[in-house]
Amino acid sequence: MIQKYVLAIDLGGTKIRVALVSQNGRILSSIRQSSNAGKGKKHVIENMVSIIKLLLKKSNKDIHDIKSISMAIAGINDIKRGIVTTAPNLPGWHGVNIRSMAQEKFGLTAYLINDATAAALGEHRLGAGVGYKNLVYLTVSTGIGGGLVIDNKLYSGEDGAAGELGHMKVLANGPRCNCGKEGCLEALSSGSAMTRKAIDAINNGRNSILLKLCDNDINKVTAEMIAAAARKGDDLSSEIISEASYYLGIGLSNLINIFNPDVIVIGGGLSKMGAMYLGPAKKTAKQIAFRLPAARVKIVKSKLGDNAGLIGAALYAFGQK
Repeated sequence: MIQKYVLAIDLGGTKIRVALVSQNGRILSSIRQSSNAGKGKKHVIENMVSIIKLLLKKSNKDIHDIKSISMAIAGINDIKRGIVTTAPNLPGWHGVNIRSMAQEKFGLTAYLINDATAAALGEHRLGAGVGYKNLVYLTVSTGIGGGLVIDNKLYSGEDGAAGELGHMKVLANGPRCNCGKEGCLEALSSGSAMTRKAIDAINNGRNSILLKLCDNDINKVTAEMIAAAARKGDDLSSEIISEASYYLGIGLSNLINIFNPDVIVIGGGLSKMGAMYLGPAKKTAKQIAFRLPAARVKIVKSKLGDNAGLIGAALYAFGQK
């Protein structure tokens, strides 16, 4: 029997990754590029199509080797109709019927799933969540997303929009989030929240070695630079990470109390900051949450890393009838 692959796509506010994935979750080949989300929907979709064509050429495969396309996209997705209803970190993505576009372009069955929901499935089946019945996945990157596995089953809600954990309110009258609301976890603990806070502080006269790291162009400040500056003893960067970690801990405590999970898996780019970001967050979560669920839950880093969304998207497609 000829091996068929799922063409998995993981699209977020910062990057786009495309891979050919086998039924056992093995990635045959992948390509990663910047999503250039700020250039708008049309550019992102055109870029996605060109990357897919490049991947097939690179892998020496053609469309006949592909079983289906599975798109893990960061947004509030109506998975039944294949529509991205809104995507806070993808400007212009409102009511985009991406499934129809993909099916028309490539002549293949296409599926849509939230990127963090896909990552939750990947971690549960093949990553840090193996052996656990109840899992919460939290990705902390440009934005913050989440996915849920309850009693060994992926939970995506009635429309597929469940798991938008980054948009729980953790601070009344807090900073405005990209979703338009105020005080969301994403607006306080994400990479974009950190960079916004750093830029505001420097504009208000605060001294920081971040200026040197970004060549005096503060609009180029990134969360990675903030982490690097904190490791060099920069007070501003350390304060920013400490505050973001505190609010992440509040968010984690809410998840512990609401879901009483066996495990919370944390992925995304900011998880690479390690103990200086995740350590205080775990401590805060355990202090605030109810004692019983706090004692049970394990809070761990992702094992699949950047591949979690791709692998989960493929497993989701392989699981469809």
